[in-house]
Amino acid sequence: MTAGNETSKRLAMIGLYGVLIPMGLLTLIPFLWLLTASLKSGDTFFTGLFLPHSEDGSINWGGLTLSNFIRLFTEQGVGRAILNSLFLSSATAVLATLSCAAGGFALARYQFRGRAFLTGLVLVALIIPAPLLLAPGYQWIYRLGLLDTYTALILPAIAPAFGVFLFRQAARQSVPAELVEAARIDGCPEPAIFMVVGLPLLRPMVGAFLLITFLGTWNNFLTPQILLQSSERFPLAVAIAQLRGVYSTEYGLIMAGTLVSIAPVMILFLVLQREFIAGLTAGAVKG
Repeated sequence: MTAGNETSKRLAMIGLYGVLIPMGLLTLIPFLWLLTASLKSGDTFFTGLFLPHSEDGSINWGGLTLSNFIRLFTEQGVGRAILNSLFLSSATAVLATLSCAAGGFALARYQFRGRAFLTGLVLVALIIPAPLLLAPGYQWIYRLGLLDTYTALILPAIAPAFGVFLFRQAARQSVPAELVEAARIDGCPEPAIFMVVGLPLLRPMVGAFLLITFLGTWNNFLTPQILLQSSERFPLAVAIAQLRGVYSTEYGLIMAGTLVSIAPVMILFLVLQREFIAGLTAGAVKG
């Protein structure tokens, strides 16, 4: 009976991997096409689906070149755009994570007048579509004199309602109220309770939200295009959009820029994938 169970488990695993491996290879096809497209010159871009072909139908290996990547950093100023995106994404992710974690922790583990009202306000803010806030947000940024500054992009993004509610739920499930009371009885200051007691227990959600915020800011295209006016301040998403010509489009150059833009976020996801998955599944099993 035991041998039969082991055989059944092995067959089930073989069947599972037999399905997952082809599906995994299928998801790599767009990345393979992006890589080969970024290495094509303008003359050979449309000569083949993946690799460039000659007129006789053979593969034209000479049609693959690194000139698109070289031009990105020497002619198009993509290096500066990458630094701009790294600064904006990192600053926004860190500040938003800390502020949302503090706000969610306070709503979950502090008793104060107006807590129910603030929680309801956060829930109401969740249903407001972000595009509706572009016009009033632009007006406030203009009145504060923050147009064409990074502050105009970072300041409105450091306390999203989604993050506050997310950390509130995580704090209610992961930070016991008895532990907070014990720290308070021991004389621990309130800021230290959050930093020493609450934040370590929220680490999975911190990693997940940090990654989500970083990706959202890195891929943000509309807001920087509205609030920024100087080309030297453009993040990578806007800089890549500027690669389109008025009368012609160099697709190989755009594909190279797209490949450069996804590399940092792929590396960040590989580093934080364990915390990301743990944060998404936090609270899924009670116990």
